[in-house]
Amino acid sequence: QVQLVESGGGLVQAGGSLRLSCAASGSIFSFNTMSWYRQAPGKQRELVAGITRGGSTNYADSVKGRFTISRDNAKNTVYLQMNSLKPEDTAVYYCNVVIVILGNRNYWGQGTQVTVSS
Repeated sequence: QVQLVESGGGLVQAGGSLRLSCAASGSIFSFNTMSWYRQAPGKQRELVAGITRGGSTNYADSVKGRFTISRDNAKNTVYLQMNSLKPEDTAVYYCNVVIVILGNRNYWGQGTQVTVSS
């Protein structure tokens, strides 16, 4: 049973920083792509950033230059460093991992709230 435990959300003023962490466990197979998504009230869930096991990254245009995704494969943990936060970054942030050998099976964390005040 794969488990994803997220931490690091909270309330911050505009211009501030937060670091999210997501620790994955429970699989004998490697976690391939690890990503962060977010969902604001009344909006669809959207990809924020993703990172492959080899370290290739991709970002949503809205966060490029402000957010940095990284991972520690030994700890099966993915991080999201968020700088220069804006009120429009307010959302529930979800960790996602994909296990390719299981047919690209997706697993989701429970979500962590990020609120940016103006």
